[in-house]
Amino acid sequence: MSAPHPSPDASSDEALLARYRAGEGAAFELLYQRHRQGLYRFLLGLSGKAELAEEVYQETWLSLIRSTSGPSGRASFRTWLYQIARNRLIDHWRKHGVRNPLHDSYDEQLHAEADQAPGPEQQLSLCRDRQRIEAALQDLPEDQREVFLLRAHGELELPQIASLTQAPLETVKSRFRYALKKLRRLLAEEVLT
Repeated sequence: MSAPHPSPDASSDEALLARYRAGEGAAFELLYQRHRQGLYRFLLGLSGKAELAEEVYQETWLSLIRSTSGPSGRASFRTWLYQIARNRLIDHWRKHGVRNPLHDSYDEQLHAEADQAPGPEQQLSLCRDRQRIEAALQDLPEDQREVFLLRAHGELELPQIASLTQAPLETVKSRFRYALKKLRRLLAEEVLT
Protein backbone atom coordinates (compact mmCIF):
# COMPACT_ATOMS: atom_id res chain seq x y z
CA MET A 1 0.00 0.00 0.00
CA SER A 2 1.50 3.34 -0.98
CA ALA A 3 1.48 6.51 1.07
CA PRO A 4 -1.17 9.04 0.07
CA HIS A 5 0.08 11.66 -2.36
CA PRO A 6 -0.11 15.21 -1.03
CA SER A 7 -2.50 17.44 -2.88
CA PRO A 8 -0.98 20.21 -5.03
CA ASP A 9 -2.11 22.71 -2.42
CA ALA A 10 -0.12 20.81 0.23
CA SER A 11 3.08 22.14 -1.33
CA SER A 12 1.90 25.74 -1.70
CA ASP A 13 3.88 28.29 0.25
CA GLU A 14 0.93 28.93 2.53
CA ALA A 15 0.50 25.19 3.20
CA LEU A 16 4.22 24.83 3.88
CA LEU A 17 4.06 27.70 6.36
CA ALA A 18 1.13 26.02 8.15
CA ARG A 19 2.98 22.69 8.19
CA TYR A 20 6.12 24.38 9.57
CA ARG A 21 4.11 26.03 12.33
CA ALA A 22 2.58 22.64 13.13
CA GLY A 23 6.10 21.35 13.83
CA GLU A 24 7.32 20.06 10.47
CA GLY A 25 10.83 21.49 10.10
CA ALA A 26 11.25 20.15 6.57
CA ALA A 27 8.42 22.43 5.42
CA PHE A 28 10.47 25.49 6.42
CA GLU A 29 13.46 24.12 4.52
CA LEU A 30 11.32 23.92 1.37
CA LEU A 31 10.10 27.50 1.84
CA TYR A 32 13.65 28.68 2.40
CA GLN A 33 14.95 26.88 -0.70
CA ARG A 34 12.16 28.34 -2.86
CA HIS A 35 12.68 31.93 -1.85
CA ARG A 36 16.27 32.34 -0.65
CA GLN A 37 17.91 33.43 -3.92
CA GLY A 38 15.24 35.85 -5.09
CA LEU A 39 14.89 37.42 -1.65
CA TYR A 40 18.63 37.91 -1.24
CA ARG A 41 19.01 39.35 -4.75
CA PHE A 42 16.13 41.74 -4.07
CA LEU A 43 17.76 42.98 -0.85
CA LEU A 44 21.20 43.23 -2.42
CA GLY A 45 19.85 45.16 -5.38
CA LEU A 46 17.85 47.51 -3.19
CA SER A 47 20.52 48.17 -0.56
CA GLY A 48 23.56 48.02 -2.85
CA LYS A 49 25.63 46.54 -0.01
CA ALA A 50 26.27 42.82 0.47
CA GLU A 51 26.74 43.12 4.26
CA LEU A 52 23.50 45.05 4.71
CA ALA A 53 21.63 42.68 2.38
CA GLU A 54 22.89 39.67 4.38
CA GLU A 55 21.92 41.28 7.69
CA VAL A 56 18.42 42.19 6.54
CA TYR A 57 18.07 38.79 4.85
CA GLN A 58 18.75 37.04 8.16
CA GLU A 59 16.40 39.39 10.03
CA THR A 60 13.67 38.67 7.49
CA TRP A 61 13.85 34.92 8.02
CA LEU A 62 14.02 35.37 11.79
CA SER A 63 10.95 37.60 11.66
CA LEU A 64 9.11 34.96 9.66
CA ILE A 65 10.10 32.25 12.15
CA ARG A 66 9.04 34.34 15.15
CA SER A 67 5.81 35.54 13.58
CA THR A 68 2.53 33.90 14.46
CA SER A 69 0.69 35.64 11.64
CA GLY A 70 0.77 35.00 7.94
CA PRO A 71 -0.27 36.57 4.69
CA SER A 72 -3.52 38.45 5.12
CA GLY A 73 -6.31 39.13 2.68
CA ARG A 74 -5.38 38.37 -0.90
CA ALA A 75 -1.64 38.63 -0.26
CA SER A 76 0.42 35.61 -1.24
CA PHE A 77 3.19 34.18 0.92
CA ARG A 78 5.74 35.62 -1.51
CA THR A 79 4.27 39.12 -1.24
CA TRP A 80 4.17 38.82 2.56
CA LEU A 81 7.80 37.63 2.71
CA TYR A 82 9.02 40.49 0.53
CA GLN A 83 7.00 42.95 2.62
CA ILE A 84 8.79 41.68 5.74
CA ALA A 85 12.15 42.12 3.98
CA ARG A 86 11.28 45.59 2.77
CA ASN A 87 10.11 46.61 6.26
CA ARG A 88 13.32 45.26 7.84
CA LEU A 89 15.41 47.27 5.38
CA ILE A 90 13.42 50.44 6.09
CA ASP A 91 13.79 49.76 9.84
CA HIS A 92 17.55 49.46 9.38
CA TRP A 93 17.72 52.78 7.51
CA ARG A 94 15.66 54.49 10.22
CA LYS A 95 17.77 53.01 13.02
CA HIS A 96 20.95 54.28 11.36
CA GLY A 97 19.56 57.70 10.46
CA VAL A 98 19.56 57.03 6.73
CA ARG A 99 16.91 58.83 4.74
CA ASN A 100 14.59 56.23 3.23
CA PRO A 101 15.35 56.37 -0.49
CA LEU A 102 12.18 54.40 -1.29
CA HIS A 103 10.08 57.45 -0.51
CA ASP A 104 12.02 59.91 -2.65
CA SER A 105 9.91 61.68 -5.18
CA TYR A 106 10.96 61.31 -8.77
CA ASP A 107 9.44 62.98 -11.78
CA GLU A 108 9.23 60.06 -14.16
CA GLN A 109 7.83 62.19 -16.97
CA LEU A 110 11.12 64.07 -17.23
CA HIS A 111 12.87 60.82 -18.05
CA ALA A 112 10.41 59.39 -20.54
CA GLU A 113 11.85 58.98 -24.00
CA ALA A 114 11.15 56.88 -27.05
CA ASP A 115 13.48 53.94 -27.32
CA GLN A 116 13.67 51.32 -30.06
CA ALA A 117 16.58 49.32 -28.62
CA PRO A 118 16.26 45.59 -27.91
CA GLY A 119 14.39 44.68 -24.73
CA PRO A 120 16.19 44.56 -21.39
CA GLU A 121 15.92 40.77 -21.25
CA GLN A 122 17.95 40.55 -24.47
CA GLN A 123 20.45 43.10 -23.20
CA LEU A 124 20.81 41.27 -19.88
CA SER A 125 21.42 37.97 -21.64
CA LEU A 126 24.08 39.60 -23.82
CA CYS A 127 25.84 41.18 -20.86
CA ARG A 128 28.01 38.63 -19.14
CA ASP A 129 29.65 41.09 -16.82
CA ARG A 130 27.64 41.10 -13.62
CA GLN A 131 29.29 44.31 -12.44
CA ARG A 132 27.93 46.24 -15.40
CA ILE A 133 24.44 44.98 -14.67
CA GLU A 134 24.76 45.85 -10.98
CA ALA A 135 26.06 49.31 -11.86
CA ALA A 136 23.10 49.86 -14.19
CA LEU A 137 20.70 48.77 -11.46
CA GLN A 138 22.36 51.12 -8.99
CA ASP A 139 21.85 53.99 -11.44
CA LEU A 140 18.09 53.53 -11.28
CA PRO A 141 16.13 55.76 -8.92
CA GLU A 142 15.36 53.79 -5.73
CA ASP A 143 11.62 53.51 -6.35
CA GLN A 144 12.17 52.15 -9.88
CA ARG A 145 14.89 49.77 -8.72
CA GLU A 146 12.60 48.42 -6.00
CA VAL A 147 9.79 47.69 -8.46
CA PHE A 148 12.19 46.14 -10.97
CA LEU A 149 13.81 43.91 -8.33
CA LEU A 150 10.46 42.81 -6.89
CA ARG A 151 9.39 41.82 -10.40
CA ALA A 152 12.69 40.27 -11.49
CA HIS A 153 13.82 38.53 -8.31
CA GLY A 154 10.61 38.34 -6.34
CA GLU A 155 8.61 37.26 -9.38
CA LEU A 156 5.74 39.38 -8.09
CA GLU A 157 3.02 40.67 -10.39
CA LEU A 158 2.60 44.44 -10.65
CA PRO A 159 -0.65 44.48 -8.60
CA GLN A 160 1.16 42.57 -5.84
CA ILE A 161 4.01 45.10 -5.95
CA ALA A 162 1.49 47.95 -5.74
CA SER A 163 -0.02 46.36 -2.64
CA LEU A 164 3.37 45.70 -1.06
CA THR A 165 4.72 49.20 -1.69
CA GLN A 166 1.36 50.87 -1.01
CA ALA A 167 1.63 52.75 -4.28
CA PRO A 168 -1.09 53.11 -6.90
CA LEU A 169 -0.96 50.41 -9.57
CA GLU A 170 -0.48 52.97 -12.34
CA THR A 171 2.51 54.42 -10.48
CA VAL A 172 4.02 50.95 -10.16
CA LYS A 173 3.45 50.29 -13.86
CA SER A 174 5.17 53.58 -14.72
CA ARG A 175 8.11 52.86 -12.42
CA PHE A 176 8.57 49.44 -13.98
CA ARG A 177 8.31 50.78 -17.51
CA TYR A 178 10.81 53.58 -16.83
CA ALA A 179 13.17 51.15 -15.07
CA LEU A 180 13.14 48.91 -18.15
CA LYS A 181 13.78 51.86 -20.46
CA LYS A 182 16.64 53.18 -18.37
CA LEU A 183 18.22 49.74 -17.98
CA ARG A 184 17.95 49.19 -21.72
CA ARG A 185 19.62 52.55 -22.36
CA LEU A 186 22.35 52.09 -19.73
CA LEU A 187 23.22 48.59 -20.89
CA ALA A 188 23.25 49.68 -24.53
CA GLU A 189 25.61 52.53 -23.64
CA GLU A 190 27.91 50.05 -21.88
CA VAL A 191 28.04 47.83 -24.97
CA LEU A 192 28.85 50.80 -27.21
CA THR A 193 31.65 52.19 -25.03
